[in-house]
Amino acid sequence: QGHRVLTARNWLLPLTSAIARRNPDLIASWEGGSNLTLVRREAIAERRAFVLRRRPERRVMALTRLESGPCVANLHASTTEHDPAADVRRAADAAVSFAGPRPLVFGGDLNLRPDTTGLYEELARRHGLAAPTAPDVIDHLLVRGLGVLEAPRREPPATREVGAGGLAIRLSDHAILDATFELEAG
Repeated sequence: QGHRVLTARNWLLPLTSAIARRNPDLIASWEGGSNLTLVRREAIAERRAFVLRRRPERRVMALTRLESGPCVANLHASTTEHDPAADVRRAADAAVSFAGPRPLVFGGDLNLRPDTTGLYEELARRHGLAAPTAPDVIDHLLVRGLGVLEAPRREPPATREVGAGGLAIRLSDHAILDATFELEAG
């Protein structure tokens, strides 16, 4: 199952999709953005979209609650020009509120490297969200209320490519993050 929320650059989808079908590299991110949470072996119990900002570029977080209880918050924070730390703080507050006492996976493209900001320590103190993926990357999975069996790691670029008509199409300009978590006892 999946939960997708549209973010920026989706207002001309018929036109940009037509261009992308002819030359995907020409259109790049202007084909439209979204945050997508994919779930296997689990049912989605609730889906919500939380709008972080509408301007200068629309940013929306996908909030997903799984039937077994854990919640997932997936976002793409603003670029450094638009204060990503403010987006991430606001998103973390909303995600924690959505999850309530349930376990939470909070992540996506946060546009901040842990080795350049104290925000990750702040999120751990305020919300119990811990374990950024790596000190020098912008894509992260932070967790609360889950045991980490395999820490978040970046998959190689080839894992986000699919074949279509003899071409390799890269599904995202961001690395796939892979991790294994378990519900904590108690």
